Amino acid sequence: MQTSNVDRIAAIDDPFLLLRAATEQLNLAQQEVTELARLRRRVIQELHAQGMSYAQIAEKAGLSRGRIHQIRHTGPAPEGAFLGTGTITIATPLKQDAIKARPVVAMEDVTAGKRLEDLARGFGLAVELEHVPLGGEIDLNRPNLIVICGPRLSPIMGALYESDPVLEWVKADDGPWTLHDSRTGNTYRSGEDSTPASNVDYAYLGRLGRPDGQGNVLVFTGIHPQGTLGVVSLIVGEINTLWGQVSDKRFSTVVGVEYDPATGEPVKAELASPLYRHEES
Repeated sequence: MQTSNVDRIAAIDDPFLLLRAATEQLNLAQQEVTELARLRRRVIQELHAQGMSYAQIAEKAGLSRGRIHQIRHTGPAPEGAFLGTGTITIATPLKQDAIKARPVVAMEDVTAGKRLEDLARGFGLAVELEHVPLGGEIDLNRPNLIVICGPRLSPIMGALYESDPVLEWVKADDGPWTLHDSRTGNTYRSGEDSTPASNVDYAYLGRLGRPDGQGNVLVFTGIHPQGTLGVVSLIVGEINTLWGQVSDKRFSTVVGVEYDPATGEPVKAELASPLYRHEES
């Protein structure tokens, strides 16, 4: 007979180890309850969208109609899984201060990470924050990872972006980074790098396969910081639509962002390219 986790923890002699183990197990159990509630609500929504009435769902599931309605309106919303499940990790890059040559975090990246963290916690997700260090070394082979970083700051991220079958980062002949759509032939160049200049930036948003082939990584970054903030604005406002279009599968798209030149805050953020769903093995 297998010993339960409760029995195993109760048998720990050291009270401090017992306290830590019990706390860790409670956190894991709460995450499991949250994800089961999200999954249950998601299944009901999907069955109803396929044409089944709530009464039919209740009858097939052996539950009351009232219970089905209760599940439908309570618990974490399914679209939160666009960001991940359980505990997600949000990584933002360190950059080198041009004057003091010390590692710093760009204010826009801090803001983007905080807004994404707030959104995730609103869906019942736990959040851990970390930085992509100078040099760009980061372990991408982890579940529920979101990385806000472009190819300029991390060769590892550059290699990940190169796995995208449609969109690619390309340096223009005069130096600035651009995004190129190999399917349509369109090239997206920031208004800051154009003549005449304009208050428009472009950003990459996608979910790409991990190097180990055992999962995916949600990634995004703007050509300039305004684009990064625009992606977060789009996710916050359109996460239900994004989830409905790509679920937790691989995809990529270019986001166009109009921003306030005085604050850098996005005024408008929308898809500038088609939303490409990638084939997965």
